[in-house]
Amino acid sequence: MSTTPNTARPIKRKRWQGVRDFWARVTEGLQISELWGQFKSEAHASYGLYSKDVDWDSIQKEKNIKRYFLVVWALFQALLMKLSPARRVLLLIAVILLIFQPDIRFGGNEVTLGLGWVGAAILFVLLALELGDRVTMKRDLEIAREIQQWLVPDHPPLVSGMDIAFATRPQNTIAGDYYDAFLRPLPADSSGNSPLLVVVADVAGKSVPAALLMATFQASLRALSSTPASLDEIVAGLNGYTRAHSLDGRRFTTAFLAEINPETREMHYVNAGHNAPILRRASGQIERLSSGGPPFGLPLFSESELPYKSGRVRLQSGDLLFIFTDGVVEAVNEAGQEYGESRLVPLLEAVPPETAAETLKRVLTDVSQFVSFARQHDDITCLVLRVSA
Repeated sequence: MSTTPNTARPIKRKRWQGVRDFWARVTEGLQISELWGQFKSEAHASYGLYSKDVDWDSIQKEKNIKRYFLVVWALFQALLMKLSPARRVLLLIAVILLIFQPDIRFGGNEVTLGLGWVGAAILFVLLALELGDRVTMKRDLEIAREIQQWLVPDHPPLVSGMDIAFATRPQNTIAGDYYDAFLRPLPADSSGNSPLLVVVADVAGKSVPAALLMATFQASLRALSSTPASLDEIVAGLNGYTRAHSLDGRRFTTAFLAEINPETREMHYVNAGHNAPILRRASGQIERLSSGGPPFGLPLFSESELPYKSGRVRLQSGDLLFIFTDGVVEAVNEAGQEYGESRLVPLLEAVPPETAAETLKRVLTDVSQFVSFARQHDDITCLVLRVSA
């Protein structure tokens, strides 16, 4: 029974639609150029991971041809040692079978069976095992990310005359950056509006260790802020706690904390070794908020030292405050160039009157366009506060 042209066309269209749907799922809608850029970025990052284990000094002493083989062998060993012992043996067997492709003969010379396909099958099994480990770890990290997201606000507090927006882009699934903005409780015998506390912090390191320390930092900050303690007392408490858990200063934390009186718009702040926030006045003048001291967690010469000096500024209508972590200015493109404050400051100087969310989007878009397909090297966090009339 033959298929007529009228019925064959819908069948072909359905098949091609199925292929297009499958391709869309595989590529997640990315164009070929985007896929290639993503592959180059991931390949560069993987090469950096394996090349750390290569003794380049000894290899450079060899001649050109021998040096090439030594580089390949050293990188293969670095990859091999990242696997478990059992998987190392399987990988070696697979490579030997693929390179030499030995044959097994049955019944004398009548039947010959090549073993190259066995090597390919072993590689496929190894890939499946590694993907299984990755999926399991990814699931655990996603759970950790959900928990971490509970520790930071979903939306900014509503404060009369102030527009706030914030965002973070983790380098990995979870981040060591922290941001927050909340109204502190007033003492029972006080009247007026609750003071606004804004904070952006960056724990040294990345991924899980930094995220765990970030969680303890958040808990300490929230606990201290719920008391009648002044900003200076909160800073002293945070520094004391961080020093007690900093592994002799190896796990320090930079932070910028500011307490704002919504009525007078006076801002009392402390910069603990953090990137100096940018305060763009309504007139266009740029001020940097650097008063403070070293990062939290660094050892002090004596317990009696008072390393933190607070600063005070009065916010005015039209002012823009931009607080950020070093992942913004240290974002690197494929040419190895940093985004830098030389791009950030002029961008903020030229920002038109707009909402804090629009300014935040403007900056993050500019950083993304500069970086292009280069792999993100650090967590990126920004907090924007715009004072309205």
